[in-house]
Amino acid sequence: MPIADITIIPVGTESPSVSSYVAKIHHVLKKHEDRVKYQLTPMNTLIEGELPVLFEIIQELHEVPFEKGAKRVATNIRIDDRRDKVSTMEGKLKAVQAKIDAE
Repeated sequence: MPIADITIIPVGTESPSVSSYVAKIHHVLKKHEDRVKYQLTPMNTLIEGELPVLFEIIQELHEVPFEKGAKRVATNIRIDDRRDKVSTMEGKLKAVQAKIDAE
């Protein structure tokens, strides 16, 4: 299953803090939790789901800073789409952990 790593950066805000934007983005993700899995990290957000759904939700997330008054938004997207086998966020972490444990 495709996994997207997204970072949404509002440009020209009144404060260097972006936590209010991140919180709003996660409210949007919460309403889609029946369609995707997501995980907040200190630097980005990971979303797992069908590719067309990911693109739809990413577009909605990109709009969040504009809705909060930002005049410019930079969104970075990286997609891991493995098609030779089923891949999930949990599965990827378990594979690495197994290798760490084996050392």
